[in-house]
Amino acid sequence: MNYFKGTRLSRRLVVSSLAIAAALAIAPLQSAQAKWPERPIRLVLPFGAGGVADVTARIVAEKLSDKLGERVVIENQPGPGGINAARTVVTAQPDGYTLGLLSNGTAISVGLFNKLPFDPVKQFDMVSLVGTFDLVFAVDANGPYKTLGDFVKAAKAEPGKLNVGTIAVGSTQNLGGELFKSTANADFQIVPYKNSPDIVVALLRNDVQLMVDFPPSIQGQVNDKKIRILASSGLKRSPFLPDVPTVAESGFPGYDATSWNGIFAPKGTPKEVIDTLNKAINEVVAMPDVKEKFAMLGVTAQGSTPDEVMKRLTDDIKKWDAVIAKAGIPKK
Repeated sequence: MNYFKGTRLSRRLVVSSLAIAAALAIAPLQSAQAKWPERPIRLVLPFGAGGVADVTARIVAEKLSDKLGERVVIENQPGPGGINAARTVVTAQPDGYTLGLLSNGTAISVGLFNKLPFDPVKQFDMVSLVGTFDLVFAVDANGPYKTLGDFVKAAKAEPGKLNVGTIAVGSTQNLGGELFKSTANADFQIVPYKNSPDIVVALLRNDVQLMVDFPPSIQGQVNDKKIRILASSGLKRSPFLPDVPTVAESGFPGYDATSWNGIFAPKGTPKEVIDTLNKAINEVVAMPDVKEKFAMLGVTAQGSTPDEVMKRLTDDIKKWDAVIAKAGIPKK
């Protein structure tokens, strides 16, 4: 009896020792996971340096670096459809050390290209919004149009005669104009230009009678009272233009062309990493100095949940695909 009792006791000791050893072996792994990040993080942008997306991303990256204790390094990879940047992110290890910037432009690309080499809905793990911003509809301050309704009335009186200037076909500005054309049920020509200064020149010499662009592109001329803003493109009035009505308020209900930027990670990134990033980004964009710097660019600093980013993306894919099809813009 004593022998068997001793054997059972020895077995219990062995089992206990193995359990403790296993726990000690797992502990370093759990500790390593909890330490994320342990090296610099790269944030890949589908835009070149110097634009609004780049500047706002750098503001966020600097603050995130302070919060996370590791540098967040901006990597610019411009290219058609954001393909270069997206490919870099979706093919990276899903370990939290490679992130990407997405936007309403990502949603537009889905409708513009026959087949993208990535699927943002299936291959992106969303993290958070960073900011939102509106287009504006503007005219020559000395011209005859005091409201957006005035312009549409004139366009309907002389179908096909009036011109609306935007930058390149398929841009947010261009599709914002196309969406307005169908919403207003008016016949006017949308004329694409290479850049915003060219549109401003065309507006002031009456080659185009209305332009659609982002506020910073015309701020100087607005300050000099050469250009008048008639409407902004969001569902709510822009906090930077509280006296300017929205397109919907101007008599065209349902119109919404809100632009946005957000951050995503490769599919399969650990939830703990996503949660940490989401919390940090939401704290960063709530900082007064970040809000102030964004406001100087016409951007409202705004965080979100990952699900809210995905909803924006999927809603915009559906909306802009319909606009592209109705405008007859050929796919690339």
